[in-house]
Amino acid sequence: MPPSLAPRLILASGSAYRKELLSRLQLPFDVISPDIDETPLENEKPTETALRLAEAKAKAVATLADSSLIIGSDQVATLDHEQIGKPGDHTRALAQLQKMRGREVIFHTALCLVDNRSGSTTPLQIESVATIVTFRDLPDAELDAYLQIEKPYDCAGSAKNEGLGIALIDQIRSDDPTALTGLPLIALTRMLRAAGVRLFTL
Repeated sequence: MPPSLAPRLILASGSAYRKELLSRLQLPFDVISPDIDETPLENEKPTETALRLAEAKAKAVATLADSSLIIGSDQVATLDHEQIGKPGDHTRALAQLQKMRGREVIFHTALCLVDNRSGSTTPLQIESVATIVTFRDLPDAELDAYLQIEKPYDCAGSAKNEGLGIALIDQIRSDDPTALTGLPLIALTRMLRAAGVRLFTL
């Protein structure tokens, strides 16, 4: 579609990490942070939680913005099939890192694109990307020092892989290198193309 007819693009997230990732596509977009209860449902699988919340975020913002493409995303980290949330403070973050050291943690990053334009042939696209992260077996002193430096208390898993937290990681396995940070751009660009968005426009 011609640039003049490009739809309004909205990121349904207050995350600075997702905002930075989306800006890499060099498309104009707005940010609206939805008010969503992110508490997992009873007996809900991690992937189901991530998919449900990504869709809920996008749909919540869709009610506020007509004729738009709305991007919702959510991430759930798991160890031994148990969800790992955002620590919120130093004590919880240290406990998370101690539990994860030398272990594999799976990050389920869900992405949802809602197209509420009239006549859209792809009104909703949704998928989840799994990232398997192996953490290094580091002593408490190093884990504590890392937390003091970067303070990743708003990150599930207590580590910022886009920052110094990469030094905690021994290996990352995923089909999308941006999924771990919170917004799978390979999946997103595929969805945007399906919605008719031109990604390369001079």
